[in-house]
Amino acid sequence: MTTITIPINDSLNDFVNEQVRIGNASSKADLVRRAIQKMKEDEFVQMVLAAKREIKDGKILKGDLDQLAKGFE
Repeated sequence: MTTITIPINDSLNDFVNEQVRIGNASSKADLVRRAIQKMKEDEFVQMVLAAKREIKDGKILKGDLDQLAKGFE
């Protein structure tokens, strides 16, 4: 596991401490890990929604998946 150190302003620090104090996270590190995981999940959801919009707009990839995949190598 890698450790990172980041500077945050007093307002964010207060928020983090409050979240730990009220039990929304077991530690500061837990809160940050969960926030990063949530951001990662949100990004994935946005990618899926964008793909759905492309399908709705008729931008569908057709053909052999192996052949199509070669175009992304």
